[in-house]
Amino acid sequence: MKTRIKTWVILIFIILDIGAISCLILAYGPNKKFKNFLVTTAMATMNHKYLAKTIYSEKTINQVLKENTIIELDESTNTNAIKIGTYETKNYESKYEEEILKKDENNSLYKIIKHKENGKTFYITVIYDPSKISLALSSNPGVIGDTIKTIAKDNNAIIAINASGFEDYGGNGSGARATGAVIKNGKLVWNGKPNKWGGGLIGFNKEHKLVLTKESPTIAIKTGMVDAVTFGPFLIVNGKEATVLGNGGTGVHPRTIIAQRQDGIVLFIVIDGNGNKTGYRGGVNYKEMIELLNNYKAYNAANLDGGASSILVENNEIINNPVGYSNTGERRHPNAWIVKNEE
Repeated sequence: MKTRIKTWVILIFIILDIGAISCLILAYGPNKKFKNFLVTTAMATMNHKYLAKTIYSEKTINQVLKENTIIELDESTNTNAIKIGTYETKNYESKYEEEILKKDENNSLYKIIKHKENGKTFYITVIYDPSKISLALSSNPGVIGDTIKTIAKDNNAIIAINASGFEDYGGNGSGARATGAVIKNGKLVWNGKPNKWGGGLIGFNKEHKLVLTKESPTIAIKTGMVDAVTFGPFLIVNGKEATVLGNGGTGVHPRTIIAQRQDGIVLFIVIDGNGNKTGYRGGVNYKEMIELLNNYKAYNAANLDGGASSILVENNEIINNPVGYSNTGERRHPNAWIVKNEE
């Protein structure tokens, strides 16, 4: 009996040793993939940076972030290249074009494409008339945010996605104070702390064209910006991709993207993770996002707040699988991009 117990104890220690050695090889071995993944994913979160800091030195973390980053294009949207309403729905040059251009019966305003690829779920809302898109604010900006579902209901929206990032001290998710500037109806309604994710102003002008610019809010308003938020990075500007080094620097997360094609069609894209609210959430990196955008011929596209913030609401129902800490996965937000079917 004692011999059996001794044997089991030895086996357990051998297994633990093998596990420890495997972890060390993963963390410090010659293959950088695990290190890059862990550092960039953890450091892009609000509450899980310790996962990287426990294992790696500050010097190592900074080096990894330097090798995994995104270099944006230094230009703004050329709105003359966008020709709204120039699409036609008969000839499809690819399956992606057919998905976009073949409208749902009895709904000429929008459609939602849902598909799974490599274990990831993509929700692509195709909006044919960009004049129906606007920015909606929470009911008490600067004090407390609202869920996207609440913002949609308050504004009679049929579609809504999250827009601005927001200050999130301690991960409490109050959604009160948007990061950077917020423009509503051609007026600067908020100018918070700078956004740390790159990019700049993301919004629509008087011609309902998606404008990505690093100009100041004052200049943007003078040149026709109507509704806008600050976030990023800009992924595609005037048909040209940002340069992604490594995995882009923020690892793998659920994502929200806003984009417009040259024919004026707007895409609201929400990409789910694995549904885990407290640990590894899954999702995609910037390279995968740009590949998806190219498939659907995005001409201008920008990253919006992701992770626990990514959410899509249709007709007052949550469509995706958000990973906020609430029972429903929702968080509070300062604003939302919405679609309204009003004349």
